[in-house]
Amino acid sequence: MTTVPPSGMNMRGAVDLSSLVNRPAAPVPGAPAAPAGAPVPVPSLILDGTDANFGEVLELSMTVPVIVDLWAEWCEPCKQLSPVLERLVAEYAGRFVLAKVDVDTNPQLTQAFQAQSIPTVAAVIGGQPVALFNGALPEAQVREVFERVLELASEHGVTGTAAAPAVGAGAAGDASEAPVPAEPELPPLHREAYDAIERGDYEAAIALYKTALARDPRDTMAVAGLAQVSLLARLHGKTMAEIRAAAAAAPGDLDAQLLVADLDLSGGHIEDAFDRLLELFPAQEPVGRNKIRERILELFEVVGQDDPRVPPTRSRLTALLY
Repeated sequence: MTTVPPSGMNMRGAVDLSSLVNRPAAPVPGAPAAPAGAPVPVPSLILDGTDANFGEVLELSMTVPVIVDLWAEWCEPCKQLSPVLERLVAEYAGRFVLAKVDVDTNPQLTQAFQAQSIPTVAAVIGGQPVALFNGALPEAQVREVFERVLELASEHGVTGTAAAPAVGAGAAGDASEAPVPAEPELPPLHREAYDAIERGDYEAAIALYKTALARDPRDTMAVAGLAQVSLLARLHGKTMAEIRAAAAAAPGDLDAQLLVADLDLSGGHIEDAFDRLLELFPAQEPVGRNKIRERILELFEVVGQDDPRVPPTRSRLTALLY
């Protein structure tokens, strides 16, 4: 991915974030809703974007353009570019928010943004991704890219601003400080599960959702939450290259093939994921077939039962079963 010229920048790139848009993601901490037309309050203009909370980052992009910096601690060019991005975001004073994504701990976002090398920089405008550039560019070139992103955002009506608390703000007795709206109340087990996801403890979140379902098997939020965090847990700590290489090296390893389907779906390639699973089905023994059936039903929960790709996949699965 190279720098996109002004005439080539558009809202239709190769990146597909649908799987991250559709699921109820863990919230970006401290980001209450804003009245219409007011600056959107955020905890900081520089946020950590994660597989768990990126749905909220996408929601923020409906009002304010979001710059996405995919980086890693070991990446030397990242250490050159990240300070430039942070400095410019601060300079633009709320016209952008920067979401920093550590590729080592967020495989879904790494796959979704197709980060073949890092640093990779993209934008999200109105929930839609825009590929920008990779590599460490000089500040002057990065500034030009930012200006073009603002132009594109304006064309699509994304012209809001973000407001972060000033350093030292919020002291006791500050009568000018507006009250912060309370977050929607969640059942205690769901809140604990969200907190576990935020800190990357997926196994704890799985246990909490299972407890919620044991108490109430009709808890549809827990069913969906369990499916989503189980997907995160299966992909955690694995790279896209490792997953695909393992599957290619062992075509008869059902678990390896199932993980590729997880990877495809996490990157927004939902039809590819379902097709892969359905094509695997006929050659399997009963135990393998049941495993595929269960995985497909679980992935239905991840993308949402109202996703238009679910009914035809369900019909194909039924035909294979009977």
